Amino acid sequence: MNWLERDYKHLWHPFTQADEWERQDNLVIERAEGSWLVDTEGRRYLDGTASLWCSALGHRHPALDAALRGQLDRVAHSTMLGLTHPGAIDLAERLCALSRLDRCFFSDSGSTAVEVALKMAFQAKQQAGEAARTRFAALAEAYHGDTVGSVSVGGIDLFHGIYKPLLFEAVRLPSPERAGENEAACLGAARRLFAEHGHTLCALVAEPLVQGAAGMRMHSPAFLRELCALARAHGAYVILDEVATGFGRTGTMFACEQAGIVPDFLCLAKGLTGGYLPLAATLTTEAVYQHFRGPYTAYRTFFHGHTYTGNPLACAVALATLDELPGAIRQLPAAALREALASIRHPAVQEVRALGMMGAVVLRPQEPSARVGHRAALAARRHGAIVRNLGDAIVVMPPLTISGDEIGQLARAVEGGIGEVLG
Repeated sequence: MNWLERDYKHLWHPFTQADEWERQDNLVIERAEGSWLVDTEGRRYLDGTASLWCSALGHRHPALDAALRGQLDRVAHSTMLGLTHPGAIDLAERLCALSRLDRCFFSDSGSTAVEVALKMAFQAKQQAGEAARTRFAALAEAYHGDTVGSVSVGGIDLFHGIYKPLLFEAVRLPSPERAGENEAACLGAARRLFAEHGHTLCALVAEPLVQGAAGMRMHSPAFLRELCALARAHGAYVILDEVATGFGRTGTMFACEQAGIVPDFLCLAKGLTGGYLPLAATLTTEAVYQHFRGPYTAYRTFFHGHTYTGNPLACAVALATLDELPGAIRQLPAAALREALASIRHPAVQEVRALGMMGAVVLRPQEPSARVGHRAALAARRHGAIVRNLGDAIVVMPPLTISGDEIGQLARAVEGGIGEVLG
């Protein structure tokens, strides 16, 4: 029995329809280096998704490998329930300094980072005596993860519709599809919604500048700034989900820097460990933390935790990632990516979206059953690259360290996949 037969017998893949998975040509990835993945047949593919947006510095990075091996000589895991360790302390200090926030709570995924922020914001408002603030505002087409709270503030019906009986309802704010387009109208609607519901809101939740899972919908720094100002004017916290946009992905360490915003909560994951190990962080202010102080019998404790919170191996590789990221961001080939995607001239391409190292080639709408985006993304593999689609958008988010020549190859593979499917 080969690898794929064994996979089909026992594995359950995320966001994957079982019948379709077993019909299509699938790859078994065996090893990787730099921007390349290699399958069990020895075929090489450019990693056009940075292994789902997290391998920021590419694969088998020497500094990250060394940090992981060095930590193995000390301790692989120690709970943070009643204990602490140097790596978590160092990493919390580094992240607080970078974000200009004060407190760091570790978890293990982007979804849990958002879940933590939601629960912290809710509990802080309750313990501050603002009992009416029980709701959240979030953007249309938002994606914040797949745990129940994170799904509740998400807004993509395809992913979330079936779970509605399990969810709480968010106040849904309109979002522009492109930066600068219709932003004034979206802000006008947001003002009306805040005026109506603002007294019930404990927080606004938003992906800054780019709504990744929505197909790279983008808004301007000015739009984000105004939206956050509206939330604060109505007494709500600001939670920014930088799981996808953080760690250099938009051209700055965090996307919110481009709008001059320091949120009340910042949610981080993906690129934090360079894709090596699961680790997430929820950062917040000292003012929020103070709402959780008091004698034990006041039960103001944040009763939430994870077994692998602050795992020492993950913290070690995250610290090494933070050492390497500034240099990578200074040399970011963002212009090369934007130009390479713009050079794709196939008549089926409706538009190209790009910011930093986040891009999408959006195809003209077709019958949903045709699934042209999905088919084109799969076809790109035959041209030497692994990419994924979100509906009609073929998403391109390679490692930050990809070379200019590799970016050119990646764009040609996407163009080849489109041409193979659409002629």
